[in-house]
Amino acid sequence: MKLLTGLVFCSLVLGVSGGFFSFITEAFQGSRDMWRAYSDMKEANYIGADKYFHARGNYEAAQRGPGGAWAAEVISDAREGLQQLFGRGHEDSEADQEANRSGRRGEDPNKYRPKGLPDKY
Repeated sequence: MKLLTGLVFCSLVLGVSGGFFSFITEAFQGSRDMWRAYSDMKEANYIGADKYFHARGNYEAAQRGPGGAWAAEVISDAREGLQQLFGRGHEDSEADQEANRSGRRGEDPNKYRPKGLPDKY
């Protein structure tokens, strides 16, 4: 219920062109972009590539519009919050969050791409 209330509120406050259903569609598509980046990160299993996949997922989601950017922020914050709760270091979490914000700002995720990561990603 809180999620639905948040979506309605964000849609009204942001004045999303196309209305509420456009925001919902963007949020859903942005969530899929985030999931795809996460799945690719797990599949690649490449040391040092996590910041790239964080930035890429947020970048692709934010390109969908305000709903996608909102979904990317909610998912990223929840993921980092859970990881900190389970004892992951603050410095690493903050570096991940910077990559997340960079992607949402529309910056090129390839600045985080490690050398040798297969072109597939």
